[in-house]
Amino acid sequence: MEEHPKDQMNMLNEKLLDTRNQKGGLKTLPFIIANEALEKVASYGLAPIMIMYLMQDYGLGMSMGTKILFMWSAATNFMPVVGAFLSDCYFGRFSMIGFGSFSSLLGMILLWLTAMIPQARPPPCNESTQTCESATGFQLVFLCSSFILMSIGAGGVRSSSLAFGADQLDKRDNPKIASFSLEKYFSLYYLSVTVSILLSLSCIVYIQEHFGWRLGFGVPVILMFLSAASFFLASSSYIKLKAHKSLFTGLAQVVVVSFKNRHLNLLSHNGSYNRKMGSDVVVPSNKLRFLNKACIVITPQQGLNSDKTVSDPWSLCTVDQVEELKALIKVIPIWSTGIMISVTISQSSFLVLQANSMDRHISSSFEIPAGSFSMFTVVSMIIWLLLYNNLLLPLASNIMGKSVLLGVKQRMGIGLLCSCISMALTAIIESVRRETAIRAGDPQGVVNMSAMWLVPQYCLIGVAEAFNAIGQNEFFYSEFPKSMSSIASALIGVGISIGNLLASFIFSTVDNITGGGGKESWVSSNINRGHYDYYYCILTILSLINFVYYTLCSRAYGPCVGEGNKVRDEEEGMSDVY
Repeated sequence: MEEHPKDQMNMLNEKLLDTRNQKGGLKTLPFIIANEALEKVASYGLAPIMIMYLMQDYGLGMSMGTKILFMWSAATNFMPVVGAFLSDCYFGRFSMIGFGSFSSLLGMILLWLTAMIPQARPPPCNESTQTCESATGFQLVFLCSSFILMSIGAGGVRSSSLAFGADQLDKRDNPKIASFSLEKYFSLYYLSVTVSILLSLSCIVYIQEHFGWRLGFGVPVILMFLSAASFFLASSSYIKLKAHKSLFTGLAQVVVVSFKNRHLNLLSHNGSYNRKMGSDVVVPSNKLRFLNKACIVITPQQGLNSDKTVSDPWSLCTVDQVEELKALIKVIPIWSTGIMISVTISQSSFLVLQANSMDRHISSSFEIPAGSFSMFTVVSMIIWLLLYNNLLLPLASNIMGKSVLLGVKQRMGIGLLCSCISMALTAIIESVRRETAIRAGDPQGVVNMSAMWLVPQYCLIGVAEAFNAIGQNEFFYSEFPKSMSSIASALIGVGISIGNLLASFIFSTVDNITGGGGKESWVSSNINRGHYDYYYCILTILSLINFVYYTLCSRAYGPCVGEGNKVRDEEEGMSDVY
């Protein structure tokens, strides 16, 4: 008996449903999280003492080596923005993560080869004549190619990994996944990232310092290979969503269309706007009114299909698109205040040299690697968040007799202030360390001063990041529409990237101004002859100016979403400086 077409269709739907339920789910998350975690262990383990590799093995000065690392860090933080755009618009998240994993692995292999092949780097310095050969152009290109490939790879993996894992949690017709919330997934994801960073700053750095660069660079290669392998191992089980139009494209369309309609008189049009289907936003706001020209419907037939959809999005936008761009423009001033804290956090190269010149023993047999001191930043951030949420706020609420919470703008301000204090403390500690070295006759070895004096400044940086970075995340996510969640994470990455470029500019300016006329630069390769204490005084002053700028921007912005007038008045009365 021949089957009815309707029955055939039902059978086909059941098969498709079974296939969909076999894809994704909790079984895929370990592979995705392992990919991101192992990539971070490998990449973060290379950066801390890279300045020592550039100075010792490539004969680069402190200035040139720091500039290269600033550019590498800037590229690494900016590439996820490019990766997110390409992933959303063209290739999809699976392809982008796969490409990023391969690129990172290739970059790490090239870096490992610089340590394995003697011809890939300059010959060792002649100790008798104290002369060193400079790296050739080919050697520098070979080295920088590894950095570029790793930055591209980081952009591919980090731009899509978190969202790709969320794609697997399709709760339809799957009760097991329904009980596993996105909040649990995010917590598990960030926990794995934090543990990965701690492992990289301790184990990988320890291997590099005690067993040499060959093994120290070889271990990240193995980890990155395992990262890529773990991801592709579950390839057939992933839910792979197709690429779609990126929000970045929608924002660009608003700019283009409003410029096309720049001669349009807002007062003379009939008040008809192109509204997105199902949206509650009917008309655009009066702020930044020139952008409203992008969503005005001049004629009923203008750019619209018979079903009221837009035929050409580059000639007519929706009200939602216009309001999304306005929300982005509104937060730009406050976002820009986070650039300076990225400058202060990125000063890791000097801090490694500073720690390397001090006594790092915590016992007669154990010495903390110089690059592992950044671990105190991560640990202090974790400890502070636990104390802040589970002890300090409940205790303050009991004392005050009411719920005590710091507003998101207050927390960002506290982070900026802590960053300023950490720079001042760094300048003071360096001044004491330098004087100790000079009194000892400018020794080339370890200064008779414990490196534990550096721990407070690292801890302050961790507290500053806990307040400001997390505050920025919450601020962007709360102030932007839900459709702009990807922009929220992208903004922070762009700010860090610009901060790295600004840090390179400040460093180069100080080097050029203070090192002219045969004088020793403040940022000399010999930190005992330089004046890094003065350099950090400059960063302290710039951080203080940035804090004042933040205060003005915060007041001009007004209350955040969900803040009533009463809450706003209480916050301004209790802590106007924030």
